[in-house]
Amino acid sequence: MPETAPLPLDPRAVRLSAAARDREDAIRQCGQALVAVGAVDSPYIDTMLERERSISTYVGEGVAIPHGTLAAKDSVRHDAVSVVRFPDGVDWDGERVTVGIGIAARGDGHVRLLAELAQVLMDPDRARLLREATDVAEVIRLLQPDEEDRRL
Repeated sequence: MPETAPLPLDPRAVRLSAAARDREDAIRQCGQALVAVGAVDSPYIDTMLERERSISTYVGEGVAIPHGTLAAKDSVRHDAVSVVRFPDGVDWDGERVTVGIGIAARGDGHVRLLAELAQVLMDPDRARLLREATDVAEVIRLLQPDEEDRRL
């Protein structure tokens, strides 16, 4: 298995005290954080919403991972991750989401990003710490694979 690389997470794409009216607003905020760091062009956000209409991006542990469709590949400038924390939670089709992790990747890079995020989020303690994080550096640390993950 290839070595696990650090996630492409720009500290400017981490927002820890957001509020969203609903799931669509939350997805737009995750996408806007990707636009703000130059990872995607704004049409990518519409494909994130399109993906959500076809299948929920809720993954459990209070986390959703909205991302665009393959049709959006031309809107992606470089692989990136955004983290938007909603301390009051957002109704995500009956589930309560407190962390939205937006992803964008060129080609099939989203598969790698989803796999790496899954490794992190399979640890309930790490997922809890992510939901409770109030410091950007802590979020970045939590989302990086640890030494054991890198040896896998």
